[in-house]
Amino acid sequence: MRLYTGIVILLLSILFCYAPAQAQVITVGPDSVLVVTPDSLADSKGFFLGRLKDLDKWEKAALYSAVLPGAGQFYNKSYWKVPVVYAMGAVLGYFLIDNHTKFQSYRKAIIFRVDGDTTTIDEYANNPKFPSLNAINGTTPGSYAYNNLKARRDYYRRNRDLTILLSIGAHALQIAEAYVYAHLKDFDVSDNLALRIQPGIIPVATIPNSLSPGLTFTLYTRTK
Repeated sequence: MRLYTGIVILLLSILFCYAPAQAQVITVGPDSVLVVTPDSLADSKGFFLGRLKDLDKWEKAALYSAVLPGAGQFYNKSYWKVPVVYAMGAVLGYFLIDNHTKFQSYRKAIIFRVDGDTTTIDEYANNPKFPSLNAINGTTPGSYAYNNLKARRDYYRRNRDLTILLSIGAHALQIAEAYVYAHLKDFDVSDNLALRIQPGIIPVATIPNSLSPGLTFTLYTRTK
């Protein structure tokens, strides 16, 4: 009952915060008091979904990509980029699942080898690289198997963690791409813009009174 009461109070609080507001004046004259009711805040504070219309197009593109990968590219009408985003996600997802599965497999094998129970047999028991020996007592087969299993476990754990970091980076990259492309989509690339490339002499900062050949790039607007 207390849980339901708390939920109801929370919902009422949210509705009150975002409810239309009005301003009322109590009494008339020098002692008048302006009382702000929720409707007076309607212009400056509203439900967050209603603020989407006030966002710039590049902010919308970034927001859509953050919520759903590829949505920002779709919003920018760069439809060919959407399959690229999902292909990148599919590749990273495959390596993430594969590395995690193998990490768990070698981890379980190590647990079976050292549990002291001869009835627990791991899937690598018949593999010559991991000779089956439950007790790790310093003998060559036991130490060899344990070290190999441990090396494989650590290898796939590192790969899994690296894939997670790459996935986070890829997600951030596609958000940044949608944001930047929306910014530059209306950039003026008309015939009035031109790029001039010409040779030049550049002073060398590290060597006094010395010059070095180079190229200068000049972006300018053509005038009629």
